[in-house]
Amino acid sequence: MRTGLRVPIGVVALLLIAVRPSAAWESWGGDAGGSRFSPLQQITPDNVGKLVRAFEFRTGDLAVRAPEVMRRTKFQATPLFVEDSLIFCSPFNEVIALDPGTGAQKWRYDPKIATNQRPANRYVCRGVTHWTDDEAPADAACRSRIFMGTNDVRLIALDAKTGLPCAGFGNGGEVKLDIGIALEWPGEFQITSPPAVGRGVVVVGSAISDNRRVDAPSGVVRAFDARTGRARWSFEPLKRDGIEAGHANVWAPMSVDAARGLVFLPTSSPSPDFWGGKRPGNNEHANSVVALRIETGELAWAFQTVHHDVWDYDLAAQPTLARLDAGDGQRDVVIQPTKQGFVFVLDRETGKPVWPVEERAVPQGGAEGEALSPTQPFPTHVPALISQTISTDDALSLLPALRRSSCERQFAEARNDGLFTPPSVQGTLEFPFTGGGVNWGSAAFDPVRQILYANTGRAVHLIRLIPRAEAAGFSPPPGHDFGQQRGAPFAMSRAVMMSPLGLLCNKPPWGEMVAVDLKAGKILWRSTVGTTEDLAPLGAPLPWGAPLVNGLAVTAGGLVFTGAMDAYLRAFDARSGKELWQGRLPVPGVANPMTYLWKGEQYVAIGAGGHSEAGTSIGDSVVAFRLARPGEAPTLWSHTIDRPGGRFFAASATIGIAIVALVIAGLRWRRRRRITQS
Repeated sequence: MRTGLRVPIGVVALLLIAVRPSAAWESWGGDAGGSRFSPLQQITPDNVGKLVRAFEFRTGDLAVRAPEVMRRTKFQATPLFVEDSLIFCSPFNEVIALDPGTGAQKWRYDPKIATNQRPANRYVCRGVTHWTDDEAPADAACRSRIFMGTNDVRLIALDAKTGLPCAGFGNGGEVKLDIGIALEWPGEFQITSPPAVGRGVVVVGSAISDNRRVDAPSGVVRAFDARTGRARWSFEPLKRDGIEAGHANVWAPMSVDAARGLVFLPTSSPSPDFWGGKRPGNNEHANSVVALRIETGELAWAFQTVHHDVWDYDLAAQPTLARLDAGDGQRDVVIQPTKQGFVFVLDRETGKPVWPVEERAVPQGGAEGEALSPTQPFPTHVPALISQTISTDDALSLLPALRRSSCERQFAEARNDGLFTPPSVQGTLEFPFTGGGVNWGSAAFDPVRQILYANTGRAVHLIRLIPRAEAAGFSPPPGHDFGQQRGAPFAMSRAVMMSPLGLLCNKPPWGEMVAVDLKAGKILWRSTVGTTEDLAPLGAPLPWGAPLVNGLAVTAGGLVFTGAMDAYLRAFDARSGKELWQGRLPVPGVANPMTYLWKGEQYVAIGAGGHSEAGTSIGDSVVAFRLARPGEAPTLWSHTIDRPGGRFFAASATIGIAIVALVIAGLRWRRRRRITQS
C-alpha cells in the first residue's frame, strides 16, 4: 500500500545534503551510523527493469580452496566504494580492490589465514573500514587507510590506494590482539565484523564460540590508535559482580557518532547461552546498546534489551543512527532492531527510550538452578516486526485432511508458553528463533521519508537441555547443534524445526521485508522475500520466502535492494513494497547490497557466496548491475529463464515435451506394428 507521504523538493534536497555529501558507500552500513541509505536517484521504480549485469568478479577461492574448507565459509562482505575502487574482503580476509566500472582487480592483499583452525563461526569477513588521516600530508602513504579484523585475531591496516600494509601501524601494518585467556583451539575466538573508527581511534569486537563452557573468553572490546596501532583502551561489557560467565561480546558491527565522540556497541549474551544459574541477575551490560566515549572507552550510557538472556537473543544488528521526527521535534536517536523483532528507539545523548518501554511479566519455571528475570522490556510505540507467538495452528501441514502432521506433533510435545519461554529438558519452542527477527544484516533508514526498513526471518528453534549425566554419551541427531556448556548442570541441543520434506515446520512466509513509520508507530507494508528455488527439492520455486539474515539498501530513487536465500538480487518499491525486479546471481547473495555512482552511472553490487549453514550452493563472486546503455537491453533469457521459477518451469516444460514426444513415438510404433502384423 502507498504511504501517502509527500515531501517538498527543497526539503528533500536539504536532507540529502545533510545525510551524506557524496555518492560513495564509505562504510559497511553506507555511513558510520549504519543508515544504509544512498542519495542516488538514477535508478527508479520506472526504469529498474532495465538493469543489466555490469560485471561479475570471482575471488578464486572455489578454484584454489579444498571443498571441505569452502563448506566452512560464509561470504557476507559488503564492498566499500572509496578511492575510486570497490574494496571488500573474502571469507579468508583477503582484501581486494576492483575497478568500479569493469570489476577488474586493481590490487589484492593476502594475510595468509590458516585453513586448519576450524573457526567456530566459520570463515567470514563482513567487511572492511575506511579512514582518512586528515593530519597526514595529502600525498603520504596510508593517509587513506583500510582496517580489517581477521579470523585469526589480527587488526590490519592497509593503504587504501595500493593495498600495501601501513608500516607505521603496529608491527609492519598489523596488531595481534592479546585475548588474555588460553583458547581451547585457535578458532574459538575471531573477528568477523568490520572495525569502527572515529577521532583517530579504531575499535574492534570479537566473535566467540557459543555453548562450550561457562568460563568462556570474555567479550572485551579493544581500541587502538588509528595511526600507530598503540593500545588506547579496553572495555568489558559484562559486569562481573561475583558471577561466573564470559562473552557479552560485540560480534555485530558497531556505529560511530564522530561529532559526539561516541561509539555504539550492540552486545551479546553471556556464556553459556541457554542456562544462567551461575550468573544471577540481569547481567549488565550484556544484551545491551552501550555508548562509549570513543577516545577514552568511558561509559556514556547503556540500555539493556534482554535481562538475564537464556535464549541467545543477543543484539545482532548494527545500531542505526538517525535524526528522527519523534512527534516533539527532530531528535538524534539510536534505532536498535532485535532478534525478537522489537525496535527500540533511544535518545542518542542519554540512552533513554524515546517512547515508553514497559517491563512485562514473562514465563517462569526455568531449569534446575536457573535464576530467570521475572520481567522483560517491551517497546510500546513501534509494533514488533514479526509475530512473536507460535502454536500448533501455525504448523506446516501439506496434507491436513489425512493425518496430524509431523510438525504439529513436534509443536505439541514441546514447552511453549510464548515469547521468553525458558529452555527445558522437555524441549522448548523458541520463536522467534535465534536467527531473528532481525539479524546481522541490520535495518535501513530513509531520512527523507522517515521510514525504517528491515529484513526479517521466521523460523522455530527446538531448544533442549540435556542433564549432565546424559551429556557425555549424547549423540546429536543430524541437523542439531550440540554444546556441552561445561561448568553448567546441562548441555544443550538446538535445531531449526523442519518437516520430513525438508521445509520449515512453521507456515510461511519465512522471510519478509518490513517498512515502518516510526513516528506513527505503524507497519506500512510487508513483502515476502525469496522463494524456495535454491533450497527445496527439485528446485520448486515456492513463493514462501526464506529466513533473512542479511540486510538491504534504500535509495532516494525510491527503491529497496536486497539479496535472499535464493540466487537473486531484488528491488522493491520503497513506497508500496511491490517487488519490481530480480537479477540472477551465480549463487544466493546472503550479504548486504550497496550502491554507488561511477562515471555518471549508478551501480548496485552484492557479494554472492551462498550460505553454507543453510545448505545452499557456495560461491565466491561480487556481482554489479547498472542501467542498460544505448544499444543494450536486458536479454530475453534474463526476462524468462533468469527469473524466480524460470529454470524450474523451463525444466518442467522440457521434461513434459520429452514425455509427450515419447508417448507419441510409442503410439506411432504400436500403430506401425499393427499395420505390419495385419
